[in-house]
Amino acid sequence: MSNDFADTRLAGVAGAIAEPARARMLCCLMDGHARTNTELAVVAEVSPSTASVHLAKLKEQQLVHVLAQGKHRYYSLAGAEVAAALEALMLVAGLPRTPFVPSTPDRLRNARTCYDHMAGTVAVGMHDFMVRNDWLRPDESGYLVSIDGAAALAQLGVDPDQVRKSRRRFACSCVDWSERRPHLGGALGAELMAQLLKKGWIERDLDSRALGISREGKRQFKRIFALDA
Repeated sequence: MSNDFADTRLAGVAGAIAEPARARMLCCLMDGHARTNTELAVVAEVSPSTASVHLAKLKEQQLVHVLAQGKHRYYSLAGAEVAAALEALMLVAGLPRTPFVPSTPDRLRNARTCYDHMAGTVAVGMHDFMVRNDWLRPDESGYLVSIDGAAALAQLGVDPDQVRKSRRRFACSCVDWSERRPHLGGALGAELMAQLLKKGWIERDLDSRALGISREGKRQFKRIFALDA
C-alpha cells in the first residue's frame, strides 16, 4: 500500500467516524449486537432518512456491514478490527459503553423458533460454540461444516451431507431478534432443531414461539455446548 493511498484511506475512515451522529451509531454497535436503521436513527438523534445516509457512508468506508433479512436491514460493525480501533478511541476519549438491554420476555428470549430453526440465547450460544470450536467455518455462501463438525453433528443425529442435498441454502447466520447476534439458520439449522425436538431436549410451546428446555436438554446443552440452558 502506498503512503498516499494509506493517507487517503485513513482520512476517509477518520472523517466517517468524526461526524457525531455516525460516531454515536458506531459506539452503539460496540456491544456486538446488530440494529436496524430506525434504531440507529434514535441513537444518533436524526431522522431515519438521515440515518440511511450516515450508514451508507459508514458502509462505504467498510466500518459496518448490513444483513438484509426479510423487510429488515440489520447493521453491525464490519469486524473485530473495527471494534478494536473504536475501543482504543473510546478509551482515549474516556467514553463509557452502554450495554444492550433487550425487552423480550425471558421465556421467548431464552429459546424460541425462528421459522423452522432455533433462536434465542441458547441458539446464539450454540452457534458461537460451533464457530469457536471450528465445527462451522464461514465462507462466501454462509458456513461450511468441518470434518470435526460433521462428526459432532452426527452424534446429534444430523447428517450434513444429507442436509446439503436440500434445495434451500445449506447453512447461514441469522440475526437473532432478541440477542441481535447470529444464530444458525438455513437447512442445517432446521435439521438441528428437528433432531433436538426428536430427542426431547427442547419442547414446543402450544400457544407461542417459545421453546422449553427439558431437564435432559439442560444436561446435554451443558455437556455438549458448555451452555447453562
